[in-house]
Amino acid sequence: ARLEASGGGSVQSGGSLRLSCAASGYINSRYCMGWFRQAPGKEREGVAAIHTGSGTTYYADSVKGRFTISRDNAKNTVHLQMNSLKPEDTGMYYCAATPARMTFGQILREWPYNYWGQGTQVAVSS
Repeated sequence: ARLEASGGGSVQSGGSLRLSCAASGYINSRYCMGWFRQAPGKEREGVAAIHTGSGTTYYADSVKGRFTISRDNAKNTVHLQMNSLKPEDTGMYYCAATPARMTFGQILREWPYNYWGQGTQVAVSS
């Protein structure tokens, strides 16, 4: 499977961006797709994830109420709508996919995900 992330950019605090992750290859309804981000000098962290079959969503506490992950299975695409952006949301955003069954505590961890996109940069200025 191949993942291609897009939609990053520069916005002011309080602004919005919509990221997209287009998947090609074998991604079926048993996959979980997630968004991760990495700020300069920090470790990569999980932001949001969605099970492509059930549509169940998961969010990091830091983005709950501001970010929304959704999927368009017909287009094999996952979106991340980011509202009320803050400077601390700045970073490189990666989409990832995995067919692995995960516990709740694993869904926003990096290691279960074996397919990764190239990343798209998000910069939020104050």
